Order: sequence, then C-alpha cells, then structure tokens
Amino acid sequence: MIIVCGEALFDVFPDGDHARGYALSARVGGSPFNLAIGLARLGAPSLFFGGLSADLFGRKLAATLAGEGVDIRSAPRPAAPTALVMVDLDPDGVPDYTLYGTATADRAVAADDLAALPSDAAAVHVGSYCMVVEPVASTLRALVTRQRGRSLIAFDPNVRLTIEPDRQRWIDAIAWMLPVTDLLKISDEDIAQLYPDLAPQAFMELALRSGVALVVVTRGGEGVLAATAALAPLALPALTVDVVDTVGAGDTFQAALLSYLARHAMLTRAALEALDRQALQAALRFAARAAAITCSRRGADLPRLEEVRADD
Repeated sequence: MIIVCGEALFDVFPDGDHARGYALSARVGGSPFNLAIGLARLGAPSLFFGGLSADLFGRKLAATLAGEGVDIRSAPRPAAPTALVMVDLDPDGVPDYTLYGTATADRAVAADDLAALPSDAAAVHVGSYCMVVEPVASTLRALVTRQRGRSLIAFDPNVRLTIEPDRQRWIDAIAWMLPVTDLLKISDEDIAQLYPDLAPQAFMELALRSGVALVVVTRGGEGVLAATAALAPLALPALTVDVVDTVGAGDTFQAALLSYLARHAMLTRAALEALDRQALQAALRFAARAAAITCSRRGADLPRLEEVRADD
C-alpha cells in the first residue's frame, strides 16, 4: 500500500469565449489526487489521505477515487468547500494555475486525522502546496516523522507560486524534507524558481548530501536526470510525442516510478541505495513512457498498466 497525501480539487478550464463571459469545464484534479489514481491504474494499491469536502465537488472527487480503486476510508471529511483552480494553457499546452479559495477542505487536515492511517504502508508520498499551507503542512510533517524508517518517504515539491507566492515557505519545506526523504522527484522548473543560482546537477548534489537516497529531476522536453550517492547522474532523453498538454505529466511520472519500484520489489530505501545503472534506467524509461502517454491527451488522463507495457 502506498499512502498519497495532499490536495484533491477541481481544475477549471476555459471552454469557449462568449461576448458576456466564458464557458468553463471543471475536471477532477490535484497533483496527489492524480498520483493516487495513477498508482491504482498501474496496479499499485493506493490510499488517499487528503481532505474531501461534502459539497458537490467533494462528493465527485470521492466517487472518482473510489471508482478507480483508491482507498479513501482514511480521508478526512472536513466541513469546508472544495478548492477550485483555474488552469490557463499557453500555446504550447503548458498550464498556469490560479487558486480560488483558501479555507478549503484540502487544507483542513489536522493531526488527529493521522490516527486513521495504517503504520505499515510500503511508502508515503507527500508534496505539492499542502506542504506549505496550514494546518495540513504540519499534519503531513508529523506523518513523515511517524513513518520515517517504517515506510519509504517520497516527495515531489510541485511548486506552484501562483497558489503560494512566498518562495521562502517552499524553500523551508524542502529544507525540512530533504533529510527525511528517500525518493525525491523534482522538476527543473521547480529548481529554477526556488534556487536560481543552482543548476539541476548542483541541486541534486545538495539533495544527496542532505540524505536523499534517489534524486530524479524531470526536465520536460530535455528528458530526465537521476542519481544516487553511488551512481553519477544518469541522463535519459525525452520521448517524442505529439503534446496536447502537460497537465498531470509530473504526477504520471511519479506514479509510474513508484509503481515500477513496487512491482520489482525495490520500494525501500535500501533498494534505492543499491540500484545499479541498468535497473535505474529501466525504471526511468517506464516512468517516461507513462508521462508521454498523458501528454498525448487532454488533461490528467493517466495511463493504465497495459498501455505502458508492463513486461519491461
């Protein structure tokens, strides 16, 4: 079981420009929400730990997770509305996000809610803006502290400065997480936004010195970099794909990477530290193929195991 922590929300897309306004299309989303579904579609049992509202949006989010086979029994149900995020795509399909609402269900996750979570999960994934807004950020730190050494700790900062514009909060969250993280997935865009003076490889060295076992940097069309303390940075080129948009691409990569590691009995810190170059390349290729499929269709429509080819 992989516990996925963070927000479930609705992404709202413009769907037509009219004289007196816009038509809008609302779709279930949120990086951890997508990741939990991606894991389930790839055959890895997942449990979602994030606030789910009782409003019509929250009910749809809960039904979607359950329908995909994600365990939601431990998800808190606070008396707060669902967060809505406006997604504006540029001509290349790259999204920009604007959050509407702050006193929302995704943030209203308290320390008492942790009692519902099992302590024997194989892995715990945290990330996105729930690591920098309260009270949920403190709750997730408490969970990481509880599970450190029991479960593999995976972290994807997934920086969204349009949602939380204070860069220092993101930097502080990453500084706290690096010494307790086993698997770090971060984009080169995240690094550039927070550490403009650090090249991706320099940030990878910093993360490894801080205690991370495996660092993966996704670089969009430039491919992927990955390294462990024992393996020098490995570069994997990007796959050629006709991009519709990149919504959910990073979530897909992380879901595919975690599911691959789980399927091959490598979802432990010791296994990550012992990775050889061939095993790491195979895991990254699987994750890259999955992300490319998501980029080929609109929105965060993550692939199923049979689409990515499970026999690698």
